[in-house]
Amino acid sequence: MRKHYLHLYILVLLTLLGCKETEVIPKQTPPATSVSIHLTFGNPSNATAEVSNSNNYLMVKPQYVLSYSKDRGTPNWVSWYLSNDWFGQADRQDDFRADMTLPSDWYRVGASAYTGSGFDRGHNTPSADRTKTVEDNSATFLMTNMIPQAPNNNRSTWANLEDYTRSLVEKGMEAYVIMGSYGTGGVGSNGAANTIDNGRVTVPKQIWKVIVILPVGDDDISRVTANTRVIAVNTPNINTINSEWGMYRTSVDAIEQATGYNILSELPDQIEEMLESKIDTGPTR
Repeated sequence: MRKHYLHLYILVLLTLLGCKETEVIPKQTPPATSVSIHLTFGNPSNATAEVSNSNNYLMVKPQYVLSYSKDRGTPNWVSWYLSNDWFGQADRQDDFRADMTLPSDWYRVGASAYTGSGFDRGHNTPSADRTKTVEDNSATFLMTNMIPQAPNNNRSTWANLEDYTRSLVEKGMEAYVIMGSYGTGGVGSNGAANTIDNGRVTVPKQIWKVIVILPVGDDDISRVTANTRVIAVNTPNINTINSEWGMYRTSVDAIEQATGYNILSELPDQIEEMLESKIDTGPTR
């Protein structure tokens, strides 16, 4: 009898172990933001990588993520994560070039498209934010990362904001940056223009940026509080702009109202509402 019960016990035990080994665990569907660290705070326009979505076309690169507009010939927005890990000794490559990863039947804006226009090839993700490797820096010179930007806007106001952001990171912070543009018509060194490159590239009227600043750490979304510093700036694309970027601070809500985007959509609703309604008053240098 004891031997019979022992065999029965062993049979039941093997059956249970076998079931555990062959149990099928349903796969968890990853959140949309898992496509890239650069989209940690969300996909502002719900861009997708479908050719039919030609004016809100998602392009995911190791260095940044963007929504591209075929009709405008520029990005709608570009989003990137910045930490000290992205800094290194790579030189500025200056290898402006067409982005050959665009669909083959789309017009690809070339390196000379802005020549003589009175507008700079204005980076969204700055060259100096990506100096760890030559490849990283070179990626910032793709024309899908450029907008026609008034020279003083690009070289003065915007450069000052970029320098300030990097200075925070160098002091032990990390930043999530989303930059975009909208509207039609800017004023460059040659005067006003709505388009360049024979009408194939739209000159934006406004250029904006949202920066979320956090101490270095993990689980960044969970560490955002109502006191987290968020800088939102919206500048006119004109050559007579003031060099002090702090004069152009606004709220995320105001940028969302102007663009129709949902910029910090991955935050809990209550925190998102509080942060997006504020206008930053912190230091500017």
